[in-house]
Amino acid sequence: MEKVLSDKKAILIFILPAFLIFFSITVIPIISSVYYSTLDWDGIGKGVFVGLKNYYDLIVVNSDGFGQTILNTVILAILSVFVQLPIALILAMILASGVKGEGFFRSVYFVPVIVSTVVIGQMWLKIYNPEYGLLNVFLKNLGLGFLANEWIGNTKTALMSVFIPLVWQYIGYHMLLQYAAIKSIPDEIIEAAKIDGASKFKTALNIIIPLIIPMIEVSMVFAVIGSFKTFDLIYVLTNGGPMHATEVPGTLMYNMIVQRNAYGSGASIAVIIVAECLAFSLVIQSIFRRFHKI
Repeated sequence: MEKVLSDKKAILIFILPAFLIFFSITVIPIISSVYYSTLDWDGIGKGVFVGLKNYYDLIVVNSDGFGQTILNTVILAILSVFVQLPIALILAMILASGVKGEGFFRSVYFVPVIVSTVVIGQMWLKIYNPEYGLLNVFLKNLGLGFLANEWIGNTKTALMSVFIPLVWQYIGYHMLLQYAAIKSIPDEIIEAAKIDGASKFKTALNIIIPLIIPMIEVSMVFAVIGSFKTFDLIYVLTNGGPMHATEVPGTLMYNMIVQRNAYGSGASIAVIIVAECLAFSLVIQSIFRRFHKI
């Protein structure tokens, strides 16, 4: 084994297939997007090189309300970090404590993750329907009919109404990640804390959470990146409306390319999404690096 690991040619041979696949499906599309983003191109004819004009129009001129799409994704990312992840962590701790039916609840919480996003979108469309939707009917039956609303048709409530299904769909994913991390903690450590008289709250705060910091970091990266590149659920629910209240870079990019044939502008948005995800991933890693040193 040591002989193989010291053989650089053998290592290269084993790595090469994975590298070629990664290069083909990740690196080449990114390079192509960067190239197309410098063109004024309708996807059919010959593209005209315009340099950074597409980026200038999006970022400086704020064409098509691109600034609003960035703001919406930042709001979704903040809500994901400070609402979705804490709930997922609490659920993971409860399940990992050995509650009755642990395996059943673990599976149930994860079901929304594997359900088609289109199905989830259609289900929540029915829930939010202003006339026969479950939410408004429930409020009216409780005597709170004055709270009934056109949840995804109102610019004031649309973004939050979109966020709730996003939380519901992926909270089980983050819960399972953190649950696995908690389960990997040796039982002796938890038992020692109990013997020392530590309450469940202190054990969670001073022992469990510090030990699963690396997994919390992973969950946070996934949550933030997921917020920046979200598309399908918002497209099904609102298609970025009303009045761009739920517009995100993904839906704007789709509209640019498919509906307006503005491939150059669409490619620019794609490059910005990749840059955002990379930048925030590095920021999160740099923040958590301090915790690793503690």
